[in-house]
Amino acid sequence: MVDSSTKQGASRRAFLKGAAATGAALGSVGAAKAASDDPLITEVQDWTSGLGDGVDATPYGMPIEYEGDVVRRTVEWLTADQISSINFTPIHALDGTITPQGCAFERHHSGAITLKKEDYRLMINGLVDTPLVFTYEDLERFPRVTQTFFLECAANTGMEWAGAQLNGSQYTHGMIHNMEYTGVTLRTLLEEAGLGAMGAIKDKWVYVEGADASSNGRSIPLEKALDDCMIAFKANGEALRMEHGYPVRLVVPGWEGNMWVKWLRRIEIMDRPVESREETSKYTDTLADGTSRKWTWVMDAKSVITSPSPQMPIKHGKGPLVITGLAWSGRGAITAVDVSLDGGVTWQEARLAEPGKPMAMSRFYLDINWQGEEMFLQSRAMDDTGYVQPTKTQLREVRGLNSIYHNNCIQTWHVNANGEANNVEVS
Repeated sequence: MVDSSTKQGASRRAFLKGAAATGAALGSVGAAKAASDDPLITEVQDWTSGLGDGVDATPYGMPIEYEGDVVRRTVEWLTADQISSINFTPIHALDGTITPQGCAFERHHSGAITLKKEDYRLMINGLVDTPLVFTYEDLERFPRVTQTFFLECAANTGMEWAGAQLNGSQYTHGMIHNMEYTGVTLRTLLEEAGLGAMGAIKDKWVYVEGADASSNGRSIPLEKALDDCMIAFKANGEALRMEHGYPVRLVVPGWEGNMWVKWLRRIEIMDRPVESREETSKYTDTLADGTSRKWTWVMDAKSVITSPSPQMPIKHGKGPLVITGLAWSGRGAITAVDVSLDGGVTWQEARLAEPGKPMAMSRFYLDINWQGEEMFLQSRAMDDTGYVQPTKTQLREVRGLNSIYHNNCIQTWHVNANGEANNVEVS
């Protein structure tokens, strides 16, 4: 009998022996450089011969200066001002699936407000047994849940309907983030107020509004509210950032981000939807014949390759190349992602970093040996309902060219022999 450490040692010796025998081949691939007189190895560097910062130099840790370009960015001409506007998550520069709060995109309708926890109040009224008002401390006393979900603006990729527009995954797909939320279920609070007096749940709605000047009111079917919605007061283990609704926001898993009301102040149970501005003149889908669909809340399966991409060109030359990206679905969990190197002519299945989770981002990887050939990179996602991410032509056949919202088409990056990437349309 051979113990595991012995087997591991034998396996490592075999690997090293094989690597030595094929060293020339490995060197030609270019994944690593052969040993040389590199001064960064052979000479003493400043950082090895002195003392670094003490433990209190930065009481709240921030990214090192060399990562200063990993930031949210905006498109100045997109909106009239910065108060009612949006910026974009640098998804091209991130890996894994969790989005740091500090670079998670923002969308405001009247600016981000400052609201202390001590001044926070949440009212539940309407068709409930007992109208209630909760303080922040009240919310902390209810049983908690922690769940990871993506939040995607309905207008994400909206500028790409008519053709390739913006050159970078941050701009084409960056109205999204994926965070771990902690709070209480909306069901818990609604049941605390009592649901017995209203009768059947079917055809009932909740109207939610925020404490900012826009109020951003939205109507949500009561079935959804009781299913998986959350009242969140933490994200990624810490307090919500101001721009993400501090101290409390609504979480509506899998549904368009406009419904995730920030600075949540009121929830009213009603027997009909309000049909507010944000669910009639906005956040509806205009079709080819000029009519508009409403209540299209769910964000369908979607994916994008984040590297290589226009902001992440191939700089290392020929050899091993990691193609990576993100996939998500508002209807369930991602089960597979295919990648095409030739604009959709052929496909190969990528590797998921871990099994998909419902209404959460999945990271995928495809490892190839790139020899400088031209590529038209695409990815297509599949979820556990059997849904397959469509091409832009398939979307246009149903929706026409007038839409803005809910564009989940397959994205194409053209990569040339120098490793540079550009946004192109292969419909």
